[in-house]
Amino acid sequence: MQNNAQTSKAVLDRYMSLPQGTRVQATYIWIDGTGQGLRSKTKTLEGKPGKLEDLPIWNYDGSSCHQAEGSNSDTYLHPVKMYPCPFRRGDNVLVLCEAYKYNKEPTKTNKRKDCLAVMEKAKDYKPWFGIEQEYTLMDQDKHPFGWPKNGFPGPQGPYYCAVGASRVYGRDIVEAHYRCCLYAGIRIAGANAQVMPAQWEFQVGPTEGIDIGDDLWVARYLLERVAEDFGVVVSLDPKPMVGDWNGAGAHCNFSTKAMREKGGMEHIEAAIEKLSKTHDRHIKQYDPNEGKDNERRLTGAHRCSFIRDFSSGIENRGASVRIPRDVSKQGYGYLEDRRPSSNCDPYSVTMVIVKTTCLGE
Repeated sequence: MQNNAQTSKAVLDRYMSLPQGTRVQATYIWIDGTGQGLRSKTKTLEGKPGKLEDLPIWNYDGSSCHQAEGSNSDTYLHPVKMYPCPFRRGDNVLVLCEAYKYNKEPTKTNKRKDCLAVMEKAKDYKPWFGIEQEYTLMDQDKHPFGWPKNGFPGPQGPYYCAVGASRVYGRDIVEAHYRCCLYAGIRIAGANAQVMPAQWEFQVGPTEGIDIGDDLWVARYLLERVAEDFGVVVSLDPKPMVGDWNGAGAHCNFSTKAMREKGGMEHIEAAIEKLSKTHDRHIKQYDPNEGKDNERRLTGAHRCSFIRDFSSGIENRGASVRIPRDVSKQGYGYLEDRRPSSNCDPYSVTMVIVKTTCLGE
């Protein structure tokens, strides 16, 4: 692994233990112009913020984030959610923000504003979401973490949910990230090693409405920051390695109140029927490049559906939409949309699902 950017965390600890008085560090986090990258910077507050309104609007250079021209580059950060900071601890906070242009219009990659409006319209449906975020750990040379430098590990098979140094790469990062999510109040549901070595997954949810997008973006930020401390790169590429290796997705589990109640299977099947008629529309929303990223992953192989065809089935991990066996047996619950890519915007994914299945838009 390349260590050109690493520093001693033991030395850093000597300074992080210094008292900071009554002033607080607030880390403002936002989505950049790529629609998948995260940026952040820190602001000092005079005291602990008790509510969102205590956090001021801030600005940044949008031209350096693919969101503005250099001649008119001020872009504005509007705080929307606050989390305890697991890195600085104490009263310090993480602040998730929406980005707005100079004319007060949302930036192109600010999907949260529209998503929030959709969730508000559909609030009587009580939409719940759980997203399974897959990712791949890489060395700084972009080679999968733990893989031989001049070759490949053994074929897929022994790595999924595995234990042991010959099958599991990077568990320290996974454990640190899990604890950071718990500290920050994110509804992380679990984590496990995935089918390809150095590939992992964590799950967020179930949460209602806009919260799933907020929590997943901040969980991604925490993952990047933890991996940074270990000198490891996180890849959300949906097909990081060509060949007979699994891709990475962000399967979205979805239900409404009616689906979760007795007789809910009728509503689940009705939602799947609606999804089947809007397949192309959803594919365009399920990765930041309108389906081009997912083309490399949704090939019909490696437990994936084919990108141009819609399919569904009970316990079928090769389908576009899966009904878990337990849900089928009990007659109510949720559905799993397996099409979203690992680098998807959860605001776009959940927004289009609710538009299609609940609002008929």
